[in-house]
Amino acid sequence: MAYMHGNLAVQPKKRPEEQQQQQRYKETRHVVVRRKSLPVQEKMLYLLTIVACVIVACIVIFRYAEVYQTNLKVQQMTREYETMNVEIREMQRKVEQLSSPELIRKKAMELGMVQSDQRISLQVGETASRVAFRE
Repeated sequence: MAYMHGNLAVQPKKRPEEQQQQQRYKETRHVVVRRKSLPVQEKMLYLLTIVACVIVACIVIFRYAEVYQTNLKVQQMTREYETMNVEIREMQRKVEQLSSPELIRKKAMELGMVQSDQRISLQVGETASRVAFRE
């Protein structure tokens, strides 16, 4: 047995049960540092800064959307312009083909017009006649 009363240098041996209880109930302390909350003025400053950033971002996005739509319209107008140019070229070719004197003379003969010296005339009915002059 251990020496119970006397010098502190000699301590009795602890039983295993006591050691487990002592380890099980070991207290630990955590230092919790509480921060002060932000003042109202600083909170408002942060809020206004965020609101300003959101407004600027919305304006930039809106402008990019406008630019995109304008670009889309320009591309559409360019396509329409190109298709109209193709149609105009085709119509100019038709005009050149149809305005040839030989084709006009041929069509006039098919419609019943008679060629005389300087003019082509059409007899409609017995008395009336229409005259087209040749240049």
